[in-house]
Amino acid sequence: MTATIIPGFSGHVADANGQQIAYARGGSGPAVLLLHGFPQTHAMWHAIAPILAEHFTVIAADLRGYGASSKPDGAENYSFREMAGDQVALMAALGFDQFHLVGHDRGARTAHRLALDHEAAVKSLTVMDIVPTHLLLDELSTRVARAYYHWFFLAQPAPFPETLIGHDPDAYYESCLLGWGAAQLSDFDPAALEAYRSAWREPAAIAGMCNDYRAALDVDFDHDIVDLARRVKAPSLVMYGADGAMAKAYDVPATWADRLADMRSVAVPGGHFFPDQHPNKTAHALLDFLR
Repeated sequence: MTATIIPGFSGHVADANGQQIAYARGGSGPAVLLLHGFPQTHAMWHAIAPILAEHFTVIAADLRGYGASSKPDGAENYSFREMAGDQVALMAALGFDQFHLVGHDRGARTAHRLALDHEAAVKSLTVMDIVPTHLLLDELSTRVARAYYHWFFLAQPAPFPETLIGHDPDAYYESCLLGWGAAQLSDFDPAALEAYRSAWREPAAIAGMCNDYRAALDVDFDHDIVDLARRVKAPSLVMYGADGAMAKAYDVPATWADRLADMRSVAVPGGHFFPDQHPNKTAHALLDFLR
């Protein structure tokens, strides 16, 4: 058993795809897998997961490199393909060969790759506050580069970013929580914020998160080139923060139009971290889609 702050959920660790993947589980019914983003953990779903668990079996997992999951060495081990493989293996180990898939930020990028690589497993796909990885990198604008500078800082060779972040992890990662639109620390639940801090203070987690971003540039971009003509067939929902950096720089639903065959979209008040800022609105928008 592992600790989780999600009310009514139990924490666990499972062997999956050669990794130890930590997750919280609650509810009953059809399965929903929730994947967090940077620089958070599964604790981001603390107010959303219990609402979903009234209708579904909810699994909220830590990505590799984050939280209480494994943190292997080497950027090549942090592609979205590898992360997706972890989560498919986890769900299979729990007895779920098919499931609804919801991801925010890096979790959404992992979810998109999972839906491409493991089509039969995905009942539906929800991506939160991202544009496609290849599009963001291939058509990088000055505005996006300024807002999302961390992609390129974190991707620098080790140990440069690890060393700088390691001097004050709270200062760096909290700047990320506040930096992408319409957020302040008071928007984050104190228990969730403490869970994030506890996780990101570990040197192995700092390295893992850097390797996640290194892989995006060095591995995932090439994977995405191969699949540019493919569309996810499962019903899909694009959610985004109405006041966030992505909404200011893009027509977010339009960036997904040629990648999702059956797409809906919804803007939620708030910035990039709208699930923390407006969990009830986020949860009920998800329920409207999933049901």
